[in-house]
Amino acid sequence: MAELATIARPYAEALFESAGPAAAALAPQLAGLAALAASPELRRYADDPKVAPAQVFELAAGALQSQGTALDPKVANLLRAVVDNGRLAALPEIAAQFAARVNEAGGVSDAVLQSAFPLAPEQLGGVLAALERRFGRRLNARVELRPELIGGLRVVVGDEVLDTSVQARLEQMKAALIS
Repeated sequence: MAELATIARPYAEALFESAGPAAAALAPQLAGLAALAASPELRRYADDPKVAPAQVFELAAGALQSQGTALDPKVANLLRAVVDNGRLAALPEIAAQFAARVNEAGGVSDAVLQSAFPLAPEQLGGVLAALERRFGRRLNARVELRPELIGGLRVVVGDEVLDTSVQARLEQMKAALIS
């Protein structure tokens, strides 16, 4: 079977292109569908040969609408195509790629800040401003606590990693001493 990222890319690109400037407004709906598609119960239901794709579509769309989210016709068409093609398992990856594409178009990137200790709001603001200058774009930051870092920060933005943690420095010293 092909990688999920490979399967998801055409769906995410098609939705992004068809949505145009309204793409950012569709991201929450797609994220909601992705959360539903990650459910093992829904996957088992969709994989049942006795269940028609239209029934899977109605169940997923109805579940999202019961949460108070009306499906945009473009998202509904995407869901229908995904279900008809048996690609429900790819929906979380489609949502992730779509969100990345929306962020890219807006000049924003997702960032994960890993810290050994909780960051105070004023610390986070200062660190985020410095990182935005460093990476040259706005960042949507999410903070994760990682006590094994001992101190400092490890920042992941896309495929770039900036590691200023004590753990990384100790590893560098260890490598220097061994060689």
